[in-house]
Amino acid sequence: MNNQAKIEALLFIAGDEGITLGDLANLTGLLKPAVQGLLGEIAEKYTQDKTCALKLLVSADTYRLATKGELAPVVKDYFETPLTIPLTPALLEVLAIIAYRQPITRIEIDDLRGVQSSGSIQKLVVRGLVETKGRLNVPGRPFRYVTTTAFLDYFGLADLAELPPLSEPAEEIMDSEQFAQALAQRRQRLEKAED
Repeated sequence: MNNQAKIEALLFIAGDEGITLGDLANLTGLLKPAVQGLLGEIAEKYTQDKTCALKLLVSADTYRLATKGELAPVVKDYFETPLTIPLTPALLEVLAIIAYRQPITRIEIDDLRGVQSSGSIQKLVVRGLVETKGRLNVPGRPFRYVTTTAFLDYFGLADLAELPPLSEPAEEIMDSEQFAQALAQRRQRLEKAED
């Protein structure tokens, strides 16, 4: 794998928070001028390739990948999924992780899931089920995510103490199907108790 590919991989994994020039240099073992040169090549490659959806953004020594402006309508449609559409298994999985581990960063969620979660997190934010609550005091200062009162309302919970207990040890997170079933069973028990 060449150095340009390593930098692109780090930019992709960094997601919305981006990654600093210093962190890129440390993680690749390259000097900052070499990293800057490679970043310039990556930016030029994205600009010249009309079939590429990406562009490179830089602000305050932090670099991040973004989609090109002409793709805004497609991206907007993706994030404006109607709230009446049920949550997908991926969204439920991310929501369960946030609910049981909050406050938690996107990187921590990615580590638990083994896949990138930024799209799922953004959909949950748009639906009002998740919000940011401060930043972690580490390099890159990633956002910390928590559930909202809309999350409690959506699942009929008075507070987080009413979350169904985990069936696995505390360090494990139930998968999306277990989470949905546990919440559905809880809702059925409450309805029976009201009758």
